[in-house]
Amino acid sequence: MVSAKKETVTAMCPASISTLLYLLCVTACIKRISGQLKKEDRLYPENFTRILDRLLDGYDNRLRPGFGGRETEVKTDIYVTSFGPVSDVEMEYTMDVFFRQTWVDQRLKYEGPIEILRLNNLMVTKVWTPDTFFRNGKRSVAHNMTAPNKLFRIMKNGTILYTMRLTISAECPMKLVDFPMDGHSCPLKFGSYAYPKTEMIYTWTKGPKHSVEVPPESSSLVQYDLIGQTVSSETVKSITGEYVVMTVYFHLKRKMGYFMIQTYIPCIMTVILSQVSFWINKESVPARTVFGITTVLTMTTLSISARHSLPKVSYATAMDWFIAVCFAFVFSALIEFAAVNYFTNAQAERAKKKQAKAAAAAAAASATKSSTSSSKGKDTEEVLQQNSDTNGNLRKRMNSTTQSQADSKGSQRTESSSKSAVAVSKQLQTSQLSSSSGGTSTSASQSRLNPKSSSQSNAVAQASTSKTTPPAPPSTPTVPGRSSGSTSTGSASLHHLLGPKLENIQKMDTKAPPSQPAAPAAGGTSKIDKYARILFPVSFGAFNMVYWVVYLSKDTMETRGG
Repeated sequence: MVSAKKETVTAMCPASISTLLYLLCVTACIKRISGQLKKEDRLYPENFTRILDRLLDGYDNRLRPGFGGRETEVKTDIYVTSFGPVSDVEMEYTMDVFFRQTWVDQRLKYEGPIEILRLNNLMVTKVWTPDTFFRNGKRSVAHNMTAPNKLFRIMKNGTILYTMRLTISAECPMKLVDFPMDGHSCPLKFGSYAYPKTEMIYTWTKGPKHSVEVPPESSSLVQYDLIGQTVSSETVKSITGEYVVMTVYFHLKRKMGYFMIQTYIPCIMTVILSQVSFWINKESVPARTVFGITTVLTMTTLSISARHSLPKVSYATAMDWFIAVCFAFVFSALIEFAAVNYFTNAQAERAKKKQAKAAAAAAAASATKSSTSSSKGKDTEEVLQQNSDTNGNLRKRMNSTTQSQADSKGSQRTESSSKSAVAVSKQLQTSQLSSSSGGTSTSASQSRLNPKSSSQSNAVAQASTSKTTPPAPPSTPTVPGRSSGSTSTGSASLHHLLGPKLENIQKMDTKAPPSQPAAPAAGGTSKIDKYARILFPVSFGAFNMVYWVVYLSKDTMETRGG
């Protein structure tokens, strides 16, 4: 038993000893390796310089990676730090970007303790870089303050990252038919300047959807809203070969606020102001003329100022159509007043002609009546002269009869007519004292001047003559009892002799003079103004409704890109 146990212990000792020796060796190796690493860390600058010298040893930066073999693939992405402004007149836009390019150069592989070599811009000039340029760029600036803004990194597997900060002013073709309700897709095109697609191709680093980043705070646009961006690639053919072109479309939608305040609302208010003149009296020519001329000049000024913010395009924009229609409404209001003024003057001329004709007709009738009255007065005198007796009894009876008729009519006349009759009677007395023929002519002239009072003047003149003329001495004694009988007999004989002519004279006296037609009223509202008050506002409202419905419901965004 004892011998057996000794043999077992003797067998286990060599195994344990070998295990311990193995552990000691492993520990020593680990310490050695860690010591070497620490030593290399302490010697990092020397190692870094050695790596760079080894990379550039025999490197030719005139040759692209993989020269003579497959094409070089350059991966790109863009980070926009500032977008804007956009110029409509120049049709261009400006933005500040970080432009990144990545490619693989097998000649720059290295072995070392660090995965990425972060280098400054001095290394860029010593290695090959893509000859990327912006095909639609007008001006591009690489920032150099305080040092060239370039980032250059080399990875162990030969992958290179090259980043530049650029300010790019690129062309943006705009179709301004729907201005200012328009939208545009401004492109940014870039590609290789010298290498065709058989030697160099471009791809997006993060895919088409995420390779272009535009943070919301980077947009500095005033007249536009940046609503998104899309990317695409295409191949362009030229006489030197086919080239790959990468394109980014920035979608812009114009804001309406500025143009509503500066153009649309003033145009609408000007048109409404021009239509206020329809409610002004048509006789107020200065006021309505000022309204028309002022509104026309205002519309002209608005149309000129609206064109300042646009390029000189050969087609009409949506704003041009609106301004043209507003100008047509304003000009039509001025033409409407001209028509109203013309027809008003024509109507007044026609009324004046009618009044002149009526006055001429009344004058002719008055002259006819005067001549008729004078002829009747002469006939009466002739009858009296032919039938007068030697004692003057017939004239006395005639005068007494006429006076009685005049007294009966005088109670119905006004005070003014009686005064005129007295004046006429005095003139007749003076003329009769001078000569009987003079009295006859005076009565005729008075009847011509005032045909209405001719009969009254004759009656009063005869009465005054009978009073002033002394009676002739009677040849035979007068019987008092027969005076009434003789008077009635004389009146009967007088009426028998002068009956028809006296009746005609009385009829002419009772006839009223012809009334002249009343002149039409000069004021009032023209029918054209009445129709314009309804037609113009309704038409302008309908135009605005159609205009805004059509353009606001229309998709005016230019769809480009994939």
